[in-house]
Amino acid sequence: MKEMINAARKYRETLLNDPHRPGYHFAIPEDNGIPGDPNGAFYADGVYHLMYLHKNSETNGFHWGHLTSTDLLHWRRHKDALTVQDGDEGCFSGGAFVDDDKTAYLTFWKFPAKTPGGDKGGIAMACARPPYEDWERMEPIAVESGAVWGAGDLELNGETVHLGCADPSNIWKMNGRYYMQLGNKVVLDTYGRDADSPQIYKGDWTELYRSDDLRHWEFVQRFYVNDFTDPTWPDVTEDDMCPSFLPLFDAKADGKPTGKWLQLFISHNKGCQYYVGELQGETFVPEMHGRMSWNDNTFFAPEAIVDDRNRHIMWVWLLDNLKNDFERFGWSGVYSFPRLLWWENNELHMAPADELEQLQYNHQELTGTTGALPVKNGTSFRLKASWENPADGTGCRVRRSNDGSQYTDIFVDMAAGKLVMDAAHSGSEGRTIREEAPFVLRPEEKLELDIFVDGPVVEVYANQRQAICRRVYPDAPAEATGVCLLGNAAPEQLDAWEIAPANPY
Repeated sequence: MKEMINAARKYRETLLNDPHRPGYHFAIPEDNGIPGDPNGAFYADGVYHLMYLHKNSETNGFHWGHLTSTDLLHWRRHKDALTVQDGDEGCFSGGAFVDDDKTAYLTFWKFPAKTPGGDKGGIAMACARPPYEDWERMEPIAVESGAVWGAGDLELNGETVHLGCADPSNIWKMNGRYYMQLGNKVVLDTYGRDADSPQIYKGDWTELYRSDDLRHWEFVQRFYVNDFTDPTWPDVTEDDMCPSFLPLFDAKADGKPTGKWLQLFISHNKGCQYYVGELQGETFVPEMHGRMSWNDNTFFAPEAIVDDRNRHIMWVWLLDNLKNDFERFGWSGVYSFPRLLWWENNELHMAPADELEQLQYNHQELTGTTGALPVKNGTSFRLKASWENPADGTGCRVRRSNDGSQYTDIFVDMAAGKLVMDAAHSGSEGRTIREEAPFVLRPEEKLELDIFVDGPVVEVYANQRQAICRRVYPDAPAEATGVCLLGNAAPEQLDAWEIAPANPY
C-alpha cells in the first residue's frame, strides 16, 4: 500500500510540474490519450458525462474513461466505462444517448474478439442506469458484416454494396424510432482511393441505421449527399468519421429550436468540420459547410451534447501534441475548452462556455495601454479586447520569450479576410504553422477578440463567429510569459484576468 501511495504521489507531482500540461483545459488524468477522442458525452439529472478514449497501459487495449462534472470545469474520475473483452483490443470512438426512461446507451466501434468463436467486431453498445457507474455490454448490433473490419457488405438489387461500419454517432429519437450514423473511412480507404474507383465510394458520407428497440438495427440509406460541385466543401479525399448530429438553437443558452441540425465530423486528413442543414424525414440535407481546422488536422474528433438549457456544447481532441509525449512525460491527451454553438443570422456562432468566468480572478482594466501588456500571469489568462476601427494586423502576441525570439501571434488579416494564429516562431517543437480561418467584419462592425492561454493551449474567438485553438511549445515555457498588442489601432476596451486551474493535476 505504501508503494502505491508513493507512486501515486510521485506521478501526481510529475504532472503538476509539467509546463506542457494545461490547468483548465481538460487533460487526460492518467495514461496515454493516443488516440484521445472525446466520446460518449451525455447530460442527465444535472450532471455532464464525458468519456475519453485512451490506451490502457495495463491491458494494452483501448478503453473509454468516464468523467462527470456539474460545472464543465471540475471533473470526477470514475472507473472505465468500456474496456477490453474476450481478449480483444478494446474499442474506438462512438456516441451516447439517454432514453426517456433515463437509461443511457453508449455506441462504439469495437475490435474483433481474439477468442475462438468470438464476435468479429464492428458496432456495439453498452447501457447503464443511474448513477451510470456500471456499463453492461449488449448483444452486438446486427449490422451488415464484411470482409474488412470497419466495412460491411449488403446485397442491393443483385449487387454487393460496401457500407461504412465504424465510428457510430450519437443516437437520436424521432417518431418513436431510433437512428444513428456509421462512419465511412474504411470503405473510402479500401474501395474509393484509386483514380478509377467507383464514384460512390469517394469522399465523405455516412450510413443511416434505424431501430425500434435499440437492439435490432436495419440499414436505411446514406444519410446525406455531397456531390463535390462546391470546391469549398469536402473533396473526394475526405472521410466522415466521429459524426455528431444534434439540433441547433437560436441563442447561446436558453434558445429556441431553429429547425437546423449540425453535423460535426472529422476527415482524418483535414480535421474537424461541419454541415448545417435540415432533417427531411430520414435524410439530412446540408445547406452550408464550414471547417474548424484549416491548415492541418489539429482540431480533431468532435463530441457534442445538448444540455437542459438548450446549449449545444462540443469538445475536440487537440492533435498537436509533442512527439513521443507519453514516453517523455507520462501522459498524453488534451481537449479544447467546452465550446458553445448556436445558429444566428444564418451563421454558426461559437463562444467558450460561460463557466470559464468562474475561474477568472485578478481583473485588470487595461484600456488605454499600448505595446506590452502587464498581464499578471502570462501562462494562464484571458484577454478580451474590442477595436472600433481595426487595421490590418490588429491583434495580440502571447507566450513571448524574454529575448523576443519566440512568440505566437493572433491577429486579423483584413485584406485577406482571415483570422490568423501564427505559431511559426512559437518554439522548436510542436506544429509551428500559421493557421488561417475565414473571417470578414461586417460594415461598421467592431472587432472583438476573446483570447485565452492555458500553458501550451491558445484559443481565440473572433466576434463569436470564428475560432482557432492550438497548442504551442516555447523552449523555455516558464519564461515565455510576455503579452503585447499588435498593430497600430488602440482597443477601445481591454480587460484581462488570471485563470485558476480546474484540473486536479
